[in-house]
Amino acid sequence: MLSLLMQGQFALFLLLLVALILSLSVHEYGHAIVAKWFGDDTAERAGRLTLNPLSHIDPIGLAMVATIGIGYAKPVPTDPRNYRLATADLWVALAGPGMNLLLALVTWNVYAWLWQHGWQNDGALIFFTLLAQINLLLMLFNLIPLGPLDGHYILPHLLPERWAAPYRRANARYGTGVFLALLLLSLAGLPLLTELANFSRLMLNWITFV
Repeated sequence: MLSLLMQGQFALFLLLLVALILSLSVHEYGHAIVAKWFGDDTAERAGRLTLNPLSHIDPIGLAMVATIGIGYAKPVPTDPRNYRLATADLWVALAGPGMNLLLALVTWNVYAWLWQHGWQNDGALIFFTLLAQINLLLMLFNLIPLGPLDGHYILPHLLPERWAAPYRRANARYGTGVFLALLLLSLAGLPLLTELANFSRLMLNWITFV
């Protein structure tokens, strides 16, 4: 993202930053609200049951987003001991990527409808395209079943029972290291993030209904 500033594309940088902050905040809110539905009010007591970006954005994570384009928000605190359902961790984990998909789906189609009915603004087109693509990318990225990502809570529920526990142990021991290695390799040229970004752009066609 720093390259945008170096190229003098300040407006595009600002639009991208706003879209990222909004997307990360909605993602974390999704975790918080679904945890609350299943009986855990830890996030609510921590002031995280809100869409206010100030409650979710981590300064270091935001600085990483603004510089290298990869960052994070503050993880929502949860206490699984409060869950009223054995599979609650699955639904809480799915809620973050699910909220990203929902935000992309709704905002993209609302804007497409407005565009068809005469509200044809280039700045708005850029923003809503970025917003949809970023949310789809965040959804895909967080479904990777490694390290701290949401996918590592989801995958054990999809595996045969005899594989779920070994996977959890392996991820607890090696997952974060493998995840960080993939990020470093991506920054060094491995096209992981590029391929995810390309797939997110392809998905725009799949979520367009107007």
